[in-house]
Amino acid sequence: MYGRFPHLTYRQYLQRRNDPEETEATAAAQSPYLQAALVTLEAQTCNVRALVGGRDFEDSKFNRATQALRQAGSTFKPFVYSAAIRAGYTLAEVMNDEPLSVPVQDQPNWEPQNYDNKFEGPMTLRHALYESRNTIAVRVGMRVGEDAVVAEAHNFGLTTRIPAVPSIHIGAADVLLMDMVAAYTTFANMGVRCTPHGILRVEDRQGHILWQPEVEQHEVMDPAHAWIVLDALRDVVRRGTARGAVVGGGFTLPAGGKTGTTNDGKDVWFIGFTPDLVSGVWMGFDNPAKIMGNAQGGRLVAPVWTVMMRDIYERRKAPAPWAEPEGLIIELIDSQTGMKATPFCPVSQLTTEYFIPGTEPAGFCPLHGGAKQTSSQPPPPGSH
Repeated sequence: MYGRFPHLTYRQYLQRRNDPEETEATAAAQSPYLQAALVTLEAQTCNVRALVGGRDFEDSKFNRATQALRQAGSTFKPFVYSAAIRAGYTLAEVMNDEPLSVPVQDQPNWEPQNYDNKFEGPMTLRHALYESRNTIAVRVGMRVGEDAVVAEAHNFGLTTRIPAVPSIHIGAADVLLMDMVAAYTTFANMGVRCTPHGILRVEDRQGHILWQPEVEQHEVMDPAHAWIVLDALRDVVRRGTARGAVVGGGFTLPAGGKTGTTNDGKDVWFIGFTPDLVSGVWMGFDNPAKIMGNAQGGRLVAPVWTVMMRDIYERRKAPAPWAEPEGLIIELIDSQTGMKATPFCPVSQLTTEYFIPGTEPAGFCPLHGGAKQTSSQPPPPGSH
């Protein structure tokens, strides 16, 4: 923390704007108060159920939900991991969260940091996603390739330019909130993305429908691929960066999502979803500036999502949970190695993981008696 919030508040701005002693130019120069935007879509139809473009329409008519280009931060990471799974990686693979130095032509090396400026060592890709570790996301993206990640993001429906550079893997590209929320309908719909509609229908005075948009759906992932990414995003809520805000905030319905925080603390996000609603919230300044010390999506934005969704589902029927597709392989693994667990692996390191057939680990954990395993089988899978 850097102490108290350092910027002019909205209330202070209004007082200065209405002060007759303040000139119009002075008031305008002091107008950058914290803004926010929100979009809620029906998952299956992409009908817009809520849209907030800013704090005060009378003061600013700029629609931040549909017009503001802002860095996505870690809300972009699911596209990186989806591209990796498409390329044959699994969430059981272990990579090292450690310092990383990426050569940049004619510039100093790029050295991405984690939001907490710490490194936690080896972990599975699932762990890296739900704890939002930047160095591993960059490693994954660079192994898959920037072109593959760009193609994946566009397949999810992003319409803005995404440069093929390593920094996109942790959300350096500018995106639209509406695009991002629509992209996340892919997870809520188990692999099928839809296109947003702001108009439900047009009727004449007799109630005859003159025009009605067709639901536009696009298959982005097959159900097995979708389930693996979906389950990791559920872990963001169950035990990751959004747990304190969502579970701690009393929201108990099936849900997943991803927090987002840019490294400079200028943008914070949370895009969350249930099986029938997808909502995204962004906060920041119109003229990008550091919001505050320790600005994080899970701390500043996810609580907003939680309060809103709790209120919605007090008046809306709770959705049925997602159904696990057939054909996936479930293995009990040792999270330290990503290999099949043995009876000797520490219980604290055991976790279950989903695999598309043919990608499951071939051998047993070598650290805890795996080399001696021949025909014996590990214990039955538990829950992760």
